[in-house]
Amino acid sequence: MTYKFGFIGAGNMGGALLTAAANGNPSEKFAVYDVFEEKAKCFGEKYENVTVTSLDTLVKESEYIFIGVKPQMLAELFSDIAPLFNECDPVIVSMAAGTSIEKLCTLSGKEMPVIRIMPNTPALIGEGVILYCNNAAVSDSQVDFFVNAMSGAGLLDRIDENKIDAASAVSGCGPAFAYMFIEALADGAVECGVPRDKAMMYAAKMLSGSADMVLKTGNHPGALKDAVCSPGGTTIAGVHALEDGGFRSAAMNAVTSAYKRTLELK
Repeated sequence: MTYKFGFIGAGNMGGALLTAAANGNPSEKFAVYDVFEEKAKCFGEKYENVTVTSLDTLVKESEYIFIGVKPQMLAELFSDIAPLFNECDPVIVSMAAGTSIEKLCTLSGKEMPVIRIMPNTPALIGEGVILYCNNAAVSDSQVDFFVNAMSGAGLLDRIDENKIDAASAVSGCGPAFAYMFIEALADGAVECGVPRDKAMMYAAKMLSGSADMVLKTGNHPGALKDAVCSPGGTTIAGVHALEDGGFRSAAMNAVTSAYKRTLELK
C-alpha cells in the first residue's frame, strides 16, 4: 500500500483527526480526498506526508480508510467505492453518527474489517476522546496499530457498540455544551466588570482545571463541589442560582436529546 491512512472528508472532524495523525506519525504517508478540493489542498500544503488524491486512488492505495462524511451521504459514497473493494481490503474507520458496523458492511457489499469511532473536536489539539469498537474481521494487530497511531489525538477507549451512541452524546457532543458554559460564565464575569479577554481565559482555565481534578483525584464531582461551598458563602449562592435555572436538568436533557437524535439518524 502507498498510504497507511486515507481520509475521505477533510471537514471539522476529519480534519482534526488527520491533523493529529499526521503530526503524530511523521514517517507514515497519508492520502486525503474531499469533494471540496480546497479543503484537501490545505492539508496537502501544510504537511509533507499528506497527499491530495482522487477518491479511487485513495481507496485502492490506503491501508486504513477514514470515512469523514455525513451519515446521509454514506449511501452515495459507498455506491462509488464499494466496487473497488473487489481489488483491495482496507480497514474502514467510520465516524458516521448512528451508523452501525453491520450497516457499513452492507453498504460495502461484503464483510469488511471495520473500526467504528466516535471522536470529538479537541482531538485537534491532542486532548480529544475517541470511542471505538470493531468487528471480528479486524485483527488484534490492526487494532493495536490504529490505537497507537491515533494516540496523539487524546484518549482512545474501547466500548461495546451498543453503548457507543449513548457515550458519544457526552464525549462527542459535550464540547459544544462545554463551550456554551464557558461563554455563559464569561458573559457573567463581563457583566460584573471583568474585561472580556480575561473573563474568557478565567472561565476556560477554570473548567479545564476542574475537569483535571475529577480525573486525577478520582473523587466524585459532588464531593469536589461541596469542598468549594463554604456555609453561607458566595459559591453556594451561585450553586443555588444554577439550581433555580434548572442547570443539572438542562445538562441531562442535552445529553439525552443528543442521544435521541442519534437514534433518529439511524
